[in-house]
Amino acid sequence: MIISIINFMLFVSIVYSEVIDYKNIYLLRKFITVQGKILPRRLTKLTAKQHRFISKSFKKSRIIGLLPFINKENS
Repeated sequence: MIISIINFMLFVSIVYSEVIDYKNIYLLRKFITVQGKILPRRLTKLTAKQHRFISKSFKKSRIIGLLPFINKENS
């Protein structure tokens, strides 16, 4: 029962009206862990195309400085 609750909580999806962009930090933060790692496809229920675009957007926003590479609070 605990496992099903955890899997339900990690389910994040994208509405078709939402634009995946490297400047949309609020959308990108839904797909990273507390440590700053990108969540896998099986947990986020994204398509392969969406996941590739999300990962490219993460990399762009990290290089620009909008998102940190690591979370300094937990290290």
